[in-house]
Amino acid sequence: MRRRILLSMVAALTLTTLVLGVPLAFTAWQWVEDITRNELRNRLDRIAVEVVAQERDDGLVHGELDLRSVRPLIPADGRLTIVYPTPQDNASRVDVGSTTVDDPLAESLAMGTSGSLRLETPAAPMHSMQRQALGAVAVLVLISLGAGIAVAVVTARRVADPLRDVAARAARLAMGDFRADSRRHGITELDRVSDVLDSATVEIAGRLQREHALVADVSHQLRSRLTAVRLRLDELSTHDDPAVVHEAEEAMAQVDRLTDAIDELVRASRDEGAADRDPVPVVAELRGVVAEWRHPFAEAGRKLVLLGDPTLRARVTGSRLREAVAVLVDNALMHGGGTCTVSVRTVTGGLASREPLVVVEVADEGDGVRDELAPHIFDRGFSAAGSTGVGLALARALIEADGGRMELQRRRPALFAVFLGSSGVPARPTPNGPVTEPR
Repeated sequence: MRRRILLSMVAALTLTTLVLGVPLAFTAWQWVEDITRNELRNRLDRIAVEVVAQERDDGLVHGELDLRSVRPLIPADGRLTIVYPTPQDNASRVDVGSTTVDDPLAESLAMGTSGSLRLETPAAPMHSMQRQALGAVAVLVLISLGAGIAVAVVTARRVADPLRDVAARAARLAMGDFRADSRRHGITELDRVSDVLDSATVEIAGRLQREHALVADVSHQLRSRLTAVRLRLDELSTHDDPAVVHEAEEAMAQVDRLTDAIDELVRASRDEGAADRDPVPVVAELRGVVAEWRHPFAEAGRKLVLLGDPTLRARVTGSRLREAVAVLVDNALMHGGGTCTVSVRTVTGGLASREPLVVVEVADEGDGVRDELAPHIFDRGFSAAGSTGVGLALARALIEADGGRMELQRRRPALFAVFLGSSGVPARPTPNGPVTEPR
């Protein structure tokens, strides 16, 4: 940022220097020439006075022209040409000074109808003064440009460093660092942003603390209620009817899985993400989800299929992935039709990333998502079927918490895709790990 600010200011200074320096240099060049010509005109005026003083009452010069008072007015290496009226001729001419003048700079003065003066002087001294004037202008321009660059450096540091500090503070806040920072930079707008960050830090820290306390309380209450339910189911497992015992055992297994899911979700909510975790085998994580939902699909006369390479791993929290895919499978059961397929494969990461991505796709053969619903399908609280509208929003939030993303890839029939960061290392194949798991 400092470099961009500095380059912008230097570019503006350079443009200003060119816009002002070029006319100033031209003015200095012309100014030296004007001074030299004015000096020649002054000399001609004084010479004209001396010549007119030698004329008689008839306006003619009788005899030789006296040049003693004129010679001192001729510049060194210059030449003066005098044309004056005489009785013998209409006009006589006399040249005084050098016979030849190299690169002459000349000025003329008319004296009546038959008299004139012409003064020539070498232009080299004038050109030398002009070059000196240009050098002085260049020095002034360079001094002003240097001073401007120095001011630009100080200004860029004064602006960029506070912006960098504020950006770093916002980044620390996003990472969960809620420490207060009393530093201020003397810039009203940035100090106001710092004040807002202070207020946001206190507010966010308080909200997180309350949310953590609420999550802990809710999870404790849920576990307590599930424990009570399991005790009642445990009593039913001693029933004489084998069918009742079977249903009780199935229900107890569901309660145990729900308790484990609650524990893992609470534990995962306190973690920062999956970037530093060991990669997990995606297909192995999804087998439990598919096994849990096969019975509801069978009761609805439908199939639930898991396809994919069991060696694919991804850096993701297992509980978050299972809950997100469970939401998609539940959505396919409630709103879809036909066979529901959960597939795991790899795709290229695109231009921004050369590493492959692991994608989990959940598709069914139903009517799909209507066009007017598709842009809002992941909005929290939005539902067109009378549900709470939380499921898909929660699923996307769980995936994004681990750095992945969830998208609606196809509307008809519906196809949801979950993109996960690949570990780049395949999982160790298991002897009983099928590539395809039918119903």
